[in-house]
Amino acid sequence: MDKYTRHDFGQNFLADPHLIAAVQRLVRTETAGPILELGAGDGALTRPLARLGRPLTALEIDPRRARRLSLRLRADDAHEATKVDVVCADILRYRFPGTPHTVVGNIPFHLTTAIIRKVLAERAWTCAVLIVQWEVARRRAGVGGASMLTASWWPWYDFRLARRIPAASFRPVPSVDAGLMTMHRREAPLVSERVDYQNFVKAVFQSPGRDLAQMILHTGRVRRSDLHAWLRRNRIPPRALPKDLTAEHWAELWRLRGLSPTSVSPPLPRRRYPTERRHHGSAGA
Repeated sequence: MDKYTRHDFGQNFLADPHLIAAVQRLVRTETAGPILELGAGDGALTRPLARLGRPLTALEIDPRRARRLSLRLRADDAHEATKVDVVCADILRYRFPGTPHTVVGNIPFHLTTAIIRKVLAERAWTCAVLIVQWEVARRRAGVGGASMLTASWWPWYDFRLARRIPAASFRPVPSVDAGLMTMHRREAPLVSERVDYQNFVKAVFQSPGRDLAQMILHTGRVRRSDLHAWLRRNRIPPRALPKDLTAEHWAELWRLRGLSPTSVSPPLPRRRYPTERRHHGSAGA
């Protein structure tokens, strides 16, 4: 069973027919092309997705569930005209298609960050419709403050929160609510240099300081005068933090850097403040 145990195979499956229909409707109206479903389980979403008449590959790590779902789909006459391929595979190791497709999934809460990182690193999908833990969905969409992971990928993806899903909508019932979110790949990225940009975002989030200006200046990547002019121009409050910036803010901030090391303000001394927090906003999912 490799690193997974039988308990790890367990997942909180969506059981509310109205919410299942809402997910299907969202996939139908906002996405196109073949569908790759992550964590098919017993087929609560697989069968409604199959009715869309698009090629569908359903991934399920549990061999018994995968076999059972495959047999059910073959026996269902409603799916005769639809290509449904049930694959027993580990999402984290599965090679996604190299052609445009849509990703749909009810993500296991304990693997949320790993799976989202895997999806973001894949190159060909155009839209992802995911059910994840509520706090993750909220932070991913930047509601109440964006995480470092969101800021790192914002120039390439548009994250949106569709709705909250009560814990009672799942079987077994989890201890927290879930959220339905979408990730759309931008046709024109806001930034071209991915690795350098992501290193910059990480440096800002992890820099010491009581506010955004101190944290950015500590990286030594932006000139003090340019930074303060940018803050005034965008009407960013003095006590703002990295989590408070938008995708467009990060793209503009990235364009401010690029100065030679000798022309930027020296890093601020590493001081500890009574209210200082090392990581402003979750750096995870």
